[in-house]
Amino acid sequence: MTVDDGREGLATLRALLAEAVAGKGRIAMVTGAVATGKSELLYAIAERAFDQGALPLTATGSPAESGLPLGVLSQLLHSAPLPDSKRRTVLGLLDDDRGAESAEHVDVRIVDALGRILLDLAERCPLLIAVDDVHHADRASQQCLAYLARRVKFANVMLVLSAAEHSPHLRTLFHTEVLRQPHCRQVRLTHLSRAGVDARLGEDAHRFGAVVHTLSGGNRLLVDALLEDLQSTGAPGDHYGEAVLACVRRLGPCIQETAYGLAVLGEPGSIGRLLGLGESDAVVDKSLRALTGAGLLTDGRFRHQAARSAVLAELDTADRIHLHRRAAELAHRDGASADVVAGHLLQASHAGDPWALSALEEAARLALRDNGVEAAIEYLKLAWRACDDERRRARIGTALVRAEWRIDPGAPTGHLAELTDALRKGHLGGGDTVVLAKALLWHGHVQDAINVLDRLRELGEPDQETTAELAAARPWFRALYPSFLAHLPEVTVSQATAAASSLGVGRRIESAGALAGVLTHGPREETVATAEHILRGSRLDEMTMDTVETALLALTYTDRSGRAAPWCDAFIAEAETRGAPSRQARLSAIRAEIGLREGDLAAAAAAARRALEIIPAESWGVAVGGPLGTLLLAGAAMGRLNDFLPEFNRSVPEAMLETRHGLQYLRGKGRFNLMADQPDQALRDFLRCGELMTRWELDVPGFIAWRLDAAEALIALREDDEARRLVNDQLSRCGRQSQRVRGSSLRLLAAVSEVRHRPAILRQAADLLEAGGDQYEYARLLFDLTEAYHATGEHRRAGMLGQRARALAEECHAEPLSRALPRRDWDDAAAADLPTQLSDAERRVAELAADGLTNREISGRLFITVSTVEQHLTRVFRKLKVSRRTDLPELLAGEASA
Repeated sequence: MTVDDGREGLATLRALLAEAVAGKGRIAMVTGAVATGKSELLYAIAERAFDQGALPLTATGSPAESGLPLGVLSQLLHSAPLPDSKRRTVLGLLDDDRGAESAEHVDVRIVDALGRILLDLAERCPLLIAVDDVHHADRASQQCLAYLARRVKFANVMLVLSAAEHSPHLRTLFHTEVLRQPHCRQVRLTHLSRAGVDARLGEDAHRFGAVVHTLSGGNRLLVDALLEDLQSTGAPGDHYGEAVLACVRRLGPCIQETAYGLAVLGEPGSIGRLLGLGESDAVVDKSLRALTGAGLLTDGRFRHQAARSAVLAELDTADRIHLHRRAAELAHRDGASADVVAGHLLQASHAGDPWALSALEEAARLALRDNGVEAAIEYLKLAWRACDDERRRARIGTALVRAEWRIDPGAPTGHLAELTDALRKGHLGGGDTVVLAKALLWHGHVQDAINVLDRLRELGEPDQETTAELAAARPWFRALYPSFLAHLPEVTVSQATAAASSLGVGRRIESAGALAGVLTHGPREETVATAEHILRGSRLDEMTMDTVETALLALTYTDRSGRAAPWCDAFIAEAETRGAPSRQARLSAIRAEIGLREGDLAAAAAAARRALEIIPAESWGVAVGGPLGTLLLAGAAMGRLNDFLPEFNRSVPEAMLETRHGLQYLRGKGRFNLMADQPDQALRDFLRCGELMTRWELDVPGFIAWRLDAAEALIALREDDEARRLVNDQLSRCGRQSQRVRGSSLRLLAAVSEVRHRPAILRQAADLLEAGGDQYEYARLLFDLTEAYHATGEHRRAGMLGQRARALAEECHAEPLSRALPRRDWDDAAAADLPTQLSDAERRVAELAADGLTNREISGRLFITVSTVEQHLTRVFRKLKVSRRTDLPELLAGEASA
């Protein structure tokens, strides 16, 4: 019979024991895979033997004692209640047999004598003789047990034997002899079903039942270990691994070797060849069946990585390295994929063969394509250590720099010196030289970068790869590192055209060119279409991060931040999925710029902080000016100077001021100084920014309108004439596309104009800023217009506009603006102006209309006709110069109920 429930198996054995006690001898052969509960069942029946009137005699077979003659039988007889004379006889017989020349040879007279002693004992008291793991019993004991099996049919004896199904001894003469007896019953135990697992887990079944059954295969030992792990850590761990090892060890040395091979390979394909068993798979197949039967495997693989890791950890280090090296050779010979070969090479820490380096480089390329950045870095590190060809080593080092850059731009610094040395020796290719120069510039090694670029000029006529890199690098340097452009070798138009024929390089050239064009000449009509076309066809693989970054910035600096935001969010999500924190941080810095241009100050600050958290400021190199500048701009506008003071005081690389990022930092620092009431220092920051922009020919309003910042500082210093000159200069530079900057310019022009002219100038600015999409700048405009109306005595307009300005300022988290617009001052001023315009009757109707009541409801409330309500509202609209109810001042709302 086959059972997976211990209770059912125990009931069967108890029934057989009852028959034996009644004088009908019985035999039970309990079989099953590892950890199916065989030992537990034998212990349970032995424990209940006394209750059924039988004396239990127990023994356990062991591989360690399988060579000890009569070892198992000795265990049985030593626990038997024998008279002294019988015990002396037993001891003498045991000693005689142990003196035999061979463990395989047993004197039949000794077997007969020992068997008779047990049968005589059964006449005085029914016996339960239970032997666990009988397949490990010594040969002499098995013969004695077979002797008893043939003679207990009509004796008060029940013989219970357990054996593992995987045992090679299961079909020996002993087992055949026992199983052929008519009074023998076979009880086969199986692993737990899902219901059995749930019953064993108890109250934890609803949480862990499914996963425990899947990862244990119903193996009781694994079930208990998994429950302990899941309760403590929520995942398979040490207890599970130890239980797996216990099962593997119990299966025997041959199966244990197969388990090692499977742990190394991960799948059963070539275990035989790995272990040196030749082409024959019979032994391996049998071992795999045993491992599967034990619940350790499913579909020929370990059920969980924790199981495989535990078996691997059991291997001696030298053996593990040898097997992985051998596995790499077999995989390469069989044409396995590069990542499989490289995985074994990595585990073996070996790449001495020529084919090994190629496998590691190819595996790294595939890993980078499929988001496995960490694995790619490990492959390249091993290849770099093992390579003795200096030219190839330099190429591998460059690939390693690019890969490490995805995780942390600060990580590759250790390789830059070696690559620079390789360049001096002539071992670095032209394309890799450009990559090295960009990395050196990022980390602020200015002179080293210049030397590298100058060395590139000395290499002579560039090859195709170098030409492509130079063609893509020139507009990129023009936009981001303009002061170093002169050191970059020239590329002819025909060379650039040929390089652009490659889709990847063509997009890089086009994208960087679009950004360079926006920063040098301002946006054009086709810039938006070009940038979005590039973004649609880009993914964040190794070669397109610069493409994506420059396209997003080009779109942002054309005053299309609203269109850039969804693209940026999508690429940030992709970077997170790809496990590329460096890219995620750089994109978050761009997202912060976009948020700032939209006037969402809190979102801009959050994105900039996120960028500096993903990658520490120290690893940002000269690019730290981007997120840091945005953070200072947002902090100043929100009036949270104390909160952002650490960022203001942070030391930055001196080389940063040679880059576009330095311009962003100078502007942020200047705005922070201006808000901190340090206009002199702010003006110096703004003028320094303008000087660099002018020198680099990046003086376009869509990037940084430094003249307006400087004009604000001058206004704070009461130098209105110089401020007016800068504002007019900025206005003259604004094209049709620069609505936001033109509106801001008019706002500042109003500030240095006569009071009576201010409302008209500000209304013109309002139309431009409302269309520009910068909510913060629009809130500032409304604030200035509110003050202008107040200064010209138009208190009603000031009151109405002040409410709108305050709401927008609060939405932008611009606390200084909110504090400058106290509700009661504007409301009282407007309220004071209303009685002079509205009669009491008109005001009562206006209040109810502002509260949202219909004409009929107002009629019922005031006991007047609907026609009268309509006449009053017509006069109210005319006097207050509004056209509908929703335009009525908010200060009227609520007055009726009050």
